Amino acid sequence: MSSSLPQLPAEFVQAIELIDLAHAQDEREAKNTGDEKAPFELHYARKMTSWLAVRCPEASPILQVACRAQHFRRWEIPRDSFPMTRPGYLTWRAKQKAQAASHVAELLGSPSIVPAIPEADRARVAALIRKERLDADPEAQALEDVACLVFLDDQFDDFERREDVDEAKMVGILRKTWGKMSPRGREIALGMNLSDRAKTLIGKALAGEEGS
Repeated sequence: MSSSLPQLPAEFVQAIELIDLAHAQDEREAKNTGDEKAPFELHYARKMTSWLAVRCPEASPILQVACRAQHFRRWEIPRDSFPMTRPGYLTWRAKQKAQAASHVAELLGSPSIVPAIPEADRARVAALIRKERLDADPEAQALEDVACLVFLDDQFDDFERREDVDEAKMVGILRKTWGKMSPRGREIALGMNLSDRAKTLIGKALAGEEGS
């Protein structure tokens, strides 16, 4: 990943610094970081920025901040605080997105950010975090693509090794992931340096999609 993003105005640089300070409070340690130890959500946020540079190298400051903050303080709402069912998962995701959007919008209004970020921009960041109008909003779709790319790049192999995830479930997850992505996102995904196991399962997921 050698692409870069446009330089941010000073107020958005400060915003990302505040977001990263919050990410750094995550007590969980990220895996797949080589020798570097990092809080899980800080590592995830950096990955989001890296893949955003590939997916959308002309990304606006608002999209850059929304990507950086997608999982803002996510550890405060554990997955197991909701039923371990599909409806429970959807409720958890909706709650997580709503809380993240609200907290980030509030953070972006911090008096320590100078010059101040306009209210309309803060609201726009929150809407992107909530992934509103996904079908009609190119920036929301770009954020969705980036989240899918980070999953494939950084989380897939560990997820696939879980005892409660068999091959059929993994193929189903990959098929849903593929369905969320735009043609450009899919093109990038197919060019990723994935493990042989991931490539095999993606092949099965796509074969099932084509046959459906």
